[in-house]
Amino acid sequence: MTERVAVDMWFDPLCPWAWITSRWLLEVEQVRDVDIRFHVMSLSVLNEGRDLPEQYQDLMKKGWGPVRVCIAVEQAHGGEVLGKLYTAMGTRIHLGKEELGREMLAGALTDVGLDPALADAAESTEYDEALRASHEAGMRPVGTDVGTPVIHAPGPDGRQVAFFGPVITPAPKGEAAGRLWDGVLLVAGTPGFYELKRTREVGPVFD
Repeated sequence: MTERVAVDMWFDPLCPWAWITSRWLLEVEQVRDVDIRFHVMSLSVLNEGRDLPEQYQDLMKKGWGPVRVCIAVEQAHGGEVLGKLYTAMGTRIHLGKEELGREMLAGALTDVGLDPALADAAESTEYDEALRASHEAGMRPVGTDVGTPVIHAPGPDGRQVAFFGPVITPAPKGEAAGRLWDGVLLVAGTPGFYELKRTREVGPVFD
């Protein structure tokens, strides 16, 4: 029997592309010997000090709340519960098109059986040091000119590889998800490989 290996993904709940990648990884978990572990990065941290359009600046201000709540939950309840909260948040944000704010956060917390008062963390700087540490751990191997999703995984030779992406839509299902995983791991594990990209012609599809 093949030993299962841990695959780590860093997400920001705001990012629709990370959400699709996360749903793909959960499909991969069913058809390959991998266990997915979710961690928090922050687009708000990543974009600090950058010259951004006003609309995106406003989004980055709102973005602090969800990631602070995610870190608070991870610290109190562990990574498995964090993964469930991510699913609850993403379902509300990307499928339900709910506004970012306390009502969405409290609802997502309630969805996974947690105290909705944990939404208070959204307005607190108490968790920012841990948030920045989690963000740094995810981004350090890939650099700061990418966003989320970021994945760390054992490569074909067993050595750890880290990469941004894949950016896909919609998320492949079943064995198609597994085949994409095999290919992504193969190219990501190739020494000196940096980029494979084409113009994106459609927006996120949340099927």
